[in-house]
Amino acid sequence: MTPLEDLRVIAVEQFGAGPFGSVQLADLGAEVIKIEDPRTGGDVGRYVGPHQEGEDSLFYQTFNRNKRSVSLDLNTSAGRAVFEELVSVSDVVFSNLRGDVPARLRIRYDDLAEFNERIVCVSLSGYGMDGSRSKRPGYDYMFQGETGWMSLTGERDGPPAKSGLSLVDFSAGYVAAMTVLAGVHAARRDGVGMDCDLSLYDVAVNLLTYPATWYLTAGEIPKRFDRSSHPSLVPFQNFPTATNWMVVGCAKDKFWERLVAVIDRPALAEDTRFATFETRREHQESLVEILDEEFRKRPAEEWLAQLEEAGVPCAPIRTVPEALDDPFIMERGMVVETAHPLWGSVKQVRTPANVGDMSALDYRRAPARNEDSRYVFDLMGYDEAKIDRLAAEGAFGQE
Repeated sequence: MTPLEDLRVIAVEQFGAGPFGSVQLADLGAEVIKIEDPRTGGDVGRYVGPHQEGEDSLFYQTFNRNKRSVSLDLNTSAGRAVFEELVSVSDVVFSNLRGDVPARLRIRYDDLAEFNERIVCVSLSGYGMDGSRSKRPGYDYMFQGETGWMSLTGERDGPPAKSGLSLVDFSAGYVAAMTVLAGVHAARRDGVGMDCDLSLYDVAVNLLTYPATWYLTAGEIPKRFDRSSHPSLVPFQNFPTATNWMVVGCAKDKFWERLVAVIDRPALAEDTRFATFETRREHQESLVEILDEEFRKRPAEEWLAQLEEAGVPCAPIRTVPEALDDPFIMERGMVVETAHPLWGSVKQVRTPANVGDMSALDYRRAPARNEDSRYVFDLMGYDEAKIDRLAAEGAFGQE
């Protein structure tokens, strides 16, 4: 069996954060059934370019592999009835909607417990299901701005900047996947499900971590530093060489001692300005000037080879294509490939979670909208007469 083969998740989800969370579960074998609204064309991610055609896109494929799809209009009594029957044979109802929408759609625990006492209802929204901001829509960029992330990103004298990836969305997806597993564990232990109220805002605040502690406890105001410098460790930043940029970090004194040996400046290890973490931080500008002068003398490839051999933490600064062409990615089995009628072969990166023997896992392309309706009907034992009646009553939209 795959690790999560006995887990069934009903996903009322769209776009990025929610589907990113549930695809982690699907990659580990969970059955994730997407409920797609036929009135709006389903998951909005289907229409995100570039590389988009009809009701499919590579964006959508990225977040929805290994899932199933059924069109269901939850605003009709017939669609609601199908949903409730599906709840009765599932473990989780997972949604990423605006905070006030789960109550309006009646997909909170109190709404669904009569159909399945153990159902776990996980809501991932911008600001949570309760409170003064529950009706406010929220997106990754906005959270990076309002929770202080942008004030920490970019050059010291430059404008505030977002991270290169939607890390609030993706981090929230990971938190959602963890919450699903914790909720199901508790429900199977105690026999009772619950609501799980997650917000992207809370995730963004949580990820402030030690800068938050510094400010809340000691009044330290975090700020951004040039060239992606670490806020307390020196040297630990990007450096230019004769060719490309690289990142070098000395998180321990032994790494600093090895570094000065590599650049053939052993006297720096005895220099009182650079003897400790604290003094190196006090004299960061002078130290960086010395290292810049040395590193610019030779190509990055030569420096990285020497630094790695000496055991100094370092890495090249690559483009995305350069990073994905690294053979180590294939060595780790991080790229998976699925056949697709439109895109031919879709290559993408899988979940980083390795649970036991991953060879048992199979990867399927993301489903077309409503592709798995027959599977869902069979799951619930619907005969043709019932399917026809539900369709006539608008359960599956007007298609």
